[in-house]
Amino acid sequence: MNAASIIFTPMLPLALVAGTGLVGLFFVLLGVLKGARGAWWRLLGLAILVLALLDPRYVQEERTPQTDVAVMVIDRTASQNVGDRNARTNAARDQLRERIAAQAHMDLREIEVHDTPAGPGSGVEADPGSNLIRALRQAVGKIPRGRFAGAVVLTDGQVHDVPADDPGAGLDAPVHMLLSGDPDESDRRLVIDKSSTYGLVGKDVNIEYHVEDKRDAQSPAWADTMADVTLRRGNEIIAQTRVPLGVHDTITFPLDRAGPNVFELDVKPVAGELSTLNNRTLAVINGIRDRLKVLLVSGQPHAGERTWRNLLKSDPSVDLVHFTILRPPSKDDFTPLNELALIAFPIRELFEVKLNEFDLIVFDRYVVRDILPPSYLRNISDYVKQGGALLLSVGPEFASPRSLAQTPLNTILPAIPTGSVSETAFLPLLSDTGRRHPVTNGLPSLSPINRQNPGAPGWGRWFRLINATQRSGHTLMNGEDAHPLLILERIDKGRMALMLSDHIWLWARGYEGGGPQAELLRRLSHWLMKEPDLEEESLRAEMRGQEIHVRRISLSPDLPELTITAPSGNQFSAPTKADPTGTATAVIPATEAGLYVVSDGHFEVRVASGALNPIEYSDLRTTGERMEPVVSATGGGTFWLKDGLPDIRPVRAGRSRVGKGWAGLLENQAYVVSGVRQISLIPPLALLSLALLILMMTWWREGR
Repeated sequence: MNAASIIFTPMLPLALVAGTGLVGLFFVLLGVLKGARGAWWRLLGLAILVLALLDPRYVQEERTPQTDVAVMVIDRTASQNVGDRNARTNAARDQLRERIAAQAHMDLREIEVHDTPAGPGSGVEADPGSNLIRALRQAVGKIPRGRFAGAVVLTDGQVHDVPADDPGAGLDAPVHMLLSGDPDESDRRLVIDKSSTYGLVGKDVNIEYHVEDKRDAQSPAWADTMADVTLRRGNEIIAQTRVPLGVHDTITFPLDRAGPNVFELDVKPVAGELSTLNNRTLAVINGIRDRLKVLLVSGQPHAGERTWRNLLKSDPSVDLVHFTILRPPSKDDFTPLNELALIAFPIRELFEVKLNEFDLIVFDRYVVRDILPPSYLRNISDYVKQGGALLLSVGPEFASPRSLAQTPLNTILPAIPTGSVSETAFLPLLSDTGRRHPVTNGLPSLSPINRQNPGAPGWGRWFRLINATQRSGHTLMNGEDAHPLLILERIDKGRMALMLSDHIWLWARGYEGGGPQAELLRRLSHWLMKEPDLEEESLRAEMRGQEIHVRRISLSPDLPELTITAPSGNQFSAPTKADPTGTATAVIPATEAGLYVVSDGHFEVRVASGALNPIEYSDLRTTGERMEPVVSATGGGTFWLKDGLPDIRPVRAGRSRVGKGWAGLLENQAYVVSGVRQISLIPPLALLSLALLILMMTWWREGR
């Protein structure tokens, strides 16, 4: 394609040429006014001189036409999975490819916009929603200037990055919106207005919420103005209620677990509802124990008594009540009253009135005398069954007739003493179960003293073991000849631990290198008080970047496959990789934003990819309102794919860009100049001859 034009290439700066012409014109006009002869010839000569200085040229350009570039933005975010939106989008994409390809002057660039997970490790601080406008501007920024013809956006209209100021900035061609849903969609959504972030275990917490109703008022399916709401933690139903639509309500319930608690609040769906994805929402409340109250009763002074006291006193979150029975009531040794205990042992207050206020009761080498009557020991048994925690650290007295095994506590003991005590040296070892249980798994070795058995832990030896016959529970540690040393047991709602030796103090004193007594006793006491991280059967999941890391802890070596339910409702299986310590792991890619449910058939956990309650699910109805500012600012149009795909027409700049049933893309007529030819319009020889001729005519006229 060629194009011709005339241009001026001044021999001198344009200002100098203009100044020269104006000065000459002044004198010529002055001569005309005074009637001087030859003035008009001088004017003609001046004009020829100025024209010569401007040097007019004929220019012919060889131009190579450039195609225009149209952009097609395809919304692949989570809300597009509702109904048949994706199917309509794919069909429209294929037709647009054909129609734009049929136009010889048009190229097509396609971009797909997916969900962007937010949260720790994702690089995104907040829930971004659907960022279609940002993706469009980035694509337009890569197109050469003057070649952008326009954009077609295939979406459901749920766009969350439309700028409030100057929505059409950077988009100098029409942006058309093609909506994939239906204009009369109805939906119901549950919204948490306010939720406690932290709560004290045993105290009430609140979740404030309301149910939004986005509906077609003429639909009979929406005649009911009430909604059924259920609060769950996993498969456990915490509360159920029925509330009016749009009315703010509060659910109050006690928090009974420490650590992160993930609660799911859902509203019962109704017929004709668009989707149930936003019928549920999550709240995470971290349970904090205020002050743990521990009752430590030492039956007699002994070397290991300080070990228990130091451990419990070193924990700032523990309120310790400690009594050591120095003298039974029946003993009469004529000791003066002022030399006895400063306060009386408050038996009734501790074991009847305030028993349920304690989180843990520890009996350290307790001997049955006439201090605690059977009724109080029965209270302790009931306390454990109702959710309390009991730890027995026993010595030789456990094998005697004054043993706790001869009291009402017998019904909850996991082992019964045989009556014999072994006092030969032995090395405490982990059982097969102990290697898998979180209480004893990975206990550190402190010194390699066991040279005869390099595979054994580097712990010091003990010298006393109370022989007992195990009848329930899990043995975590063994003594000599695989006799049980540490047994844990769950009893109804409560827990119990039995330590069949009183020589753990040897580790605290560093005998033969010592041992991990502090870590063992800390884990043991926290397991008894139901620390979530020490559960022997648990399933945990957490987000790391865009992956879900699953950790399954079990005492059983046989673990089932995991079943994962994605936010869209799709289910798939994932195998786990187990190790000898009882931990099985799996890494699952999170390709969708929202709530994932991970289950192994017994446990079920929930983890959020991106925001806890994504903006993408806040309103699933198709709408053109969010993107309307961009469409209007660029002269584009809004179309419903349900009514058919609009015709694609080329339009010139300044013309209408949209009409009934059609959408326009600009014809920019961009080109690249590949060659230029210039010809001077006044050849130098002709200019010289003409100047001499005019000069002669001027002389002739002035000479008359």
